Amino acid sequence: MFHHDAPSPALLPILSRGKHRSPRKGACFMEFASLLAGERWSDQPACTHPLLAAVARLVNDYTSDAARSRLVPLIPSVIGLTGDDLRIDARIALRSATMALPVVAAERQGVMAVGVLTCDRILAELDGRPPGALEAPSRSALARAPHATKWAVRFVDRAPAAALTARRFRQQAAPAIVRNAVAGIAHACVPDPDGLLRRLLVESIEVCAAWGGRDPGLVASGGQLPLQPVEDADVPRVARPRSARTRPPPALPGWWGSGIGSAP
Repeated sequence: MFHHDAPSPALLPILSRGKHRSPRKGACFMEFASLLAGERWSDQPACTHPLLAAVARLVNDYTSDAARSRLVPLIPSVIGLTGDDLRIDARIALRSATMALPVVAAERQGVMAVGVLTCDRILAELDGRPPGALEAPSRSALARAPHATKWAVRFVDRAPAAALTARRFRQQAAPAIVRNAVAGIAHACVPDPDGLLRRLLVESIEVCAAWGGRDPGLVASGGQLPLQPVEDADVPRVARPRSARTRPPPALPGWWGSGIGSAP
């Protein structure tokens, strides 16, 4: 409920697509986070794990204008979530791929199946389990797209194992998997793609909290979003579309081999 003595929402940026030069022009999810954290205005603040920040930016940009305000209450929860464990990148990318695989269009399913297999194998190596022993969520997602899975298994088995270093996975493969997953979900023929995108962001935050940690040094004093914009989060604020960071996602990196974009 609106309170007349509460701070005016106009004093805070309105969540909208793309990058913004200043809070007066609006803010994407991570720019808003940089403001709350007391950092320099940026959509890539140091207060948040890079891959989690990438998920937040993509979900912000692919969410419809009417539903974007539902993301506002999540902004404080990314502040201070950091970590160097490669499991964070692998878990976020795996969650993105397993959520997207069953719902994306057929032409995207091969890419997502490769993502599931690759992330699961990275985690198997980190956890010391056999690479063929897939986790239950991975098996479940792959079972829902059998043709794409069959193609992906052949593709991954042909790829040279030495090509996928930890650095390449973190800097290239994991971000590419996330980009393809978010774009695929946004364009999927499902009843509520906005709700699915928000769920992906929520679960990515949970992954980072579980496998990383919250650095108190990166959290601004108080670290709370003013009450009124959160209470008013269910009221749609239709923002004028800006230059979006939603170009068609690239194929997964070339060092996985050629032909990934032509998956069945």
